[in-house]
Amino acid sequence: MIPTAQALAEITARLKEAGIEEPRREARLILAAALGTNAAGLLARDSVAQAAYEPLVARRVAREPLAYITGHKEFWGLDFLVSPATLIPRPDTETLVEAVLDSGLRPRTVLDLGTGTGCLLLAVLHEFPAAFGVGVDLNPEAAALARRNAEHLGLATRAAFLAGSWAEALEAKFDLVLSNPPYIESAEIPCLMPEVADYEPGRALDGGTDGLDAYKAIIAAMPRILSENGLAVLELGAGQAPSIALLAEGAGFACATRRDLAGIERTALIRFRK
Repeated sequence: MIPTAQALAEITARLKEAGIEEPRREARLILAAALGTNAAGLLARDSVAQAAYEPLVARRVAREPLAYITGHKEFWGLDFLVSPATLIPRPDTETLVEAVLDSGLRPRTVLDLGTGTGCLLLAVLHEFPAAFGVGVDLNPEAAALARRNAEHLGLATRAAFLAGSWAEALEAKFDLVLSNPPYIESAEIPCLMPEVADYEPGRALDGGTDGLDAYKAIIAAMPRILSENGLAVLELGAGQAPSIALLAEGAGFACATRRDLAGIERTALIRFRK
């Protein structure tokens, strides 16, 4: 057994040497996960067995994302289960939820294309108790994980999840269409940080040669799936706003954008042109 303070110091040093940002914070989270406790429970432990945490530390030193190691990630104040089948929810994506709330729309039906963990759809359903949502993901494992998250958050009766390619299998119209699609240019993926390039699912990152493949498919489907007075809210990559606006306007829609906390045009808000 090793004193807990000593274990934290040693894990922190190893993470720092591996180039991990905020190594002390991550050391606490890894140790707590290894012991099946939280921060308060960790403080109550005088000593720990190295065998309990060493495998998790080794994974993080190899640059596996912390969320895959702990199996959890917070989004919009909610706890989401995560797995390598899905992208890890990111704070930037919360901009989409904020945009929906600020839009004045009170959706009764919500569609999330490329749902992943279901974080976008379930965060919006959490804010609109009268709404029902459908999440679609090409990966059946992702759709299954999103369904587990709906159950985990007590939203299973108001959400359904399907495995499919974008909106191909859908015929209904929705008040709100959400998507955080793949938008990284194919050639840029090897240049991403190791946690992303080596561990997160490439299919959920790769937007094609120009990064716009998914947007073209989604916008082409919107005349069929978006209600007349509905709203589509899409996440954008840096610098993509002009291209998405052109695609939307070419399909008969009006497009506005919203910036994230870093000042990047992160969200496109798309409606039928009046």
